Amino acid sequence: MFAHKILVVEDEKILALDIRNSLQKLGYFVIEITTSGEEAIKKIAETNPHLVLIDICLAGEINGIEIVDIIQNHFQIPVLYLTEYSEDIQLNKRRLSEPFSYIFKPCAEKDLHFAVEMALFKHQMSKKYEEEKQRLTAIINSMGCAVVVTYANGSIQMMNPVAEALTGWRQDEAYGKDLAEVVTLIDKDMDEVIDNLANQAIQAGEILNLPDNCTLLAKDGKKVPIGDSVAPIRDLDGNVNGAVLVLQDISKRKQTEAQLLRNACHDALTALPNRVLFLDRLRQTIERSKRRNDYNFAVLFLDLDGFKGINDRFGHSIGDDFLVAIARRLESCLRSGDTVARFGGDEFAVLLEDIKDVTDATNVAKRIQESLSVPLNLHGHQITPTASIGIALSSGGYEEPQNLLRDADIAMYRAKRQGKARYGVF
Repeated sequence: MFAHKILVVEDEKILALDIRNSLQKLGYFVIEITTSGEEAIKKIAETNPHLVLIDICLAGEINGIEIVDIIQNHFQIPVLYLTEYSEDIQLNKRRLSEPFSYIFKPCAEKDLHFAVEMALFKHQMSKKYEEEKQRLTAIINSMGCAVVVTYANGSIQMMNPVAEALTGWRQDEAYGKDLAEVVTLIDKDMDEVIDNLANQAIQAGEILNLPDNCTLLAKDGKKVPIGDSVAPIRDLDGNVNGAVLVLQDISKRKQTEAQLLRNACHDALTALPNRVLFLDRLRQTIERSKRRNDYNFAVLFLDLDGFKGINDRFGHSIGDDFLVAIARRLESCLRSGDTVARFGGDEFAVLLEDIKDVTDATNVAKRIQESLSVPLNLHGHQITPTASIGIALSSGGYEEPQNLLRDADIAMYRAKRQGKARYGVF
């Protein structure tokens, strides 16, 4: 049978011998009896006992309390205090308030056996708990996403290295602070700071997802798009005793989404908005005009004159460069709030918002034609572009964007039939 090794540190020799005899009778192996702190430390280092019984009032250069500090800090060995007076308990209340941490001397064999077994059991449980805690900490620290654990009051208990890097807060400086102070989250759709998410999850008792457009404000002021969730932590009885917040930097995902959205809404050659985006903006403009009686707008539809001949004569590569140059000239003719889009081929559309009357629209048409009349020099070839332009005004009471485009297209074809570089109003 395995016998636990015990070191007795007691300067009352007769009492120490009685304790040793009782321990050996109970099946324990008493390594030695020591009477001083210095000797005890030396013997612990040599023999690595399973338990140390020590007189709390041990005299000498190193007293009993100091020896226990050394034992627990350097050797992680359980200690059972020997005390003779209840006054010792009051004087060392902080140390002896833990259950089964001391035994009165002289010790009855039954009491000694119970106290030793409890001390060994407590140490075994504490060791298992610490090992489990370290294992869970290692798992959390190995995760590729940020993890923040809070207590039941929403204050921070721990953060993994990814969370430290993401927030700019070290775990030691964040410990005990309110979650919202360290993990400052902003709902960009609502343009407001999000309250302590841990408290929200604890009160709701369920997993909560972060808002779709959520940004973390790091300690250095950097803004990071993030996503994921916060969940309540429950004990074995189902009681909520904290929360765990999982965060992921979704900057790359947001960039990819933005690029995909841009690709879906913009012309790949000229980078101008495409038909889909133009119609969406036009639809919004129509709705805006319904709320404001004095809000006027216009749609210009452009078709380049003789573009097929340019492609046939110079090739499609120069034809593409020609379209890109036209796109830049059209942009230069408009205000920042207006929209120019490429519909494909040599067709472009312009949305002029918040204009006074038809004169504003015709002035833009003239400005476009003046800009296009300046020759382009492409790969040594000089090309002078012209365009036919049709104009449809909001005064027609349009409900559907397609109807405005249809009428602008009709006006454009009428202008084209009259000759190049002309504009017409529907």
